[in-house]
Amino acid sequence: MQGTILILDGVATTRIMLKVQLSAAWYRVVQTGRLTGILQLVRKVRPDLIITSLSLPDGDARRLPQLLRPDPLLAAIPILAIVGQNDRAARLRALEAGMDEALCEPVDDRLLQARIRGLIRSGFSAEEMDLATAPVPLNGYTPQGMADPARAYVPPPTRARVVLLNRREETAQRWRTALAEECHHHRIESQLIGDMQGLFGGQEGPDAVVVELTADSDDTGLGLLADLRARGATRDIAVIAVPEPATPRLAAEALDRGAHDVLANGFDAAELGLKLDAQLRRKERSDRMRATLRNELRAAVQDSMTGLYNRRYAMPRLAEIARAAAEQGTGFAVMLADLDHFKQINDQWGHPVGDAVLIEAARRLRAALAPGDLIARMGGEEFLIALPRCRPEEAADLARRLCAAIQSTPFRATGADAPITITVSIGVALGGSQEGPRHPVLPCYQDQDPALALSRLIRRADRALYTAKRSGRNQVMLAHPAAA
Repeated sequence: MQGTILILDGVATTRIMLKVQLSAAWYRVVQTGRLTGILQLVRKVRPDLIITSLSLPDGDARRLPQLLRPDPLLAAIPILAIVGQNDRAARLRALEAGMDEALCEPVDDRLLQARIRGLIRSGFSAEEMDLATAPVPLNGYTPQGMADPARAYVPPPTRARVVLLNRREETAQRWRTALAEECHHHRIESQLIGDMQGLFGGQEGPDAVVVELTADSDDTGLGLLADLRARGATRDIAVIAVPEPATPRLAAEALDRGAHDVLANGFDAAELGLKLDAQLRRKERSDRMRATLRNELRAAVQDSMTGLYNRRYAMPRLAEIARAAAEQGTGFAVMLADLDHFKQINDQWGHPVGDAVLIEAARRLRAALAPGDLIARMGGEEFLIALPRCRPEEAADLARRLCAAIQSTPFRATGADAPITITVSIGVALGGSQEGPRHPVLPCYQDQDPALALSRLIRRADRALYTAKRSGRNQVMLAHPAAA
């Protein structure tokens, strides 16, 4: 079963014909002829798509988007309207009301099936994005203000960049002029298909692309649709295809090639304006949710104060470094660095000054490391540093440079009336396969349990740090390989 479709139509014969048509494509079909009770039915059935006629015995189906929108569980369900033959005005009214598509009777079966597939895909994408960004309830309670209802109205960008891709300059000029009158709030540009450097080459990609398709055998528009969705620079932009002349076959193929929407009846500036705004709202919402998801993932592994990784990220990453060393027969180093007498800074100057010192200390430590090295704040004023493919003499030399980076220049912070001199103590433990007579180190993964071996290595670094503290601070101590 491909999904569930709810048919909303007051004419029984129309419902039956649609049911036969959709059932043959392995959709589960539910029918109703009235708006009354529609919310209860939709909540019960949870359809993947609603197909409706505009005129119903008990009201106007254009109310349907407004009825569903307040409920986050229902708002992501796409709605496809069927309007009368060649009824352009009704089609535009349906789109203005918030319906996702409006097709004129008689509906070509191939186009209908392609549009259904595309709309269901968009509905699934919205639901998956909502699940990915929804706050996790705590004991059944979701903090108010955190939930982001699905398909909540998001205005399109006030100054979106829309690029028209045409085969001929005269067509491009005609489309650009007509669309600019409908979408004066957007920046309308045009390019000829075949000259894509301006589309793919610039740093700022377009927000939406409108692609002209023709029935010519040498037309490259269909191939371009797949290319747009495959490239990283254009994967997330809104893509609308316009078959010229309008043919159901070309429109259906465009949808299956990756277009988010089509103008099945050919170029119409008013319809294109409405569909552009709808797709730009979708893009704006998707972009916002992706950004939220990225920020939440970053927050889960990043220390909010210093911007370094936290323990949650550091421990699995350290295990990867150790595993790679064991597989490649190389060595690695683990360091624990702790700022000396840090409590005195908080006691003398206050926690805001202490926080500023921590942030600057983290910056200095990070700047002294190579891009592939790991540094994480483990808590308080303690940092974990891991150096992949590192020999003992390299680890000792880098640890001394880290000490110098902290001590060499006094720290200045708002709230402290004098520069603050601070030092750091570092304990170093070596793992993996180390060469050299003065530093024989057993492979970290010789233990049966790799996690236990890594835990012992960190404990060795911690003991070396403790020894450095007891020995006067502001120094590096290398753990003895036999320590356990």
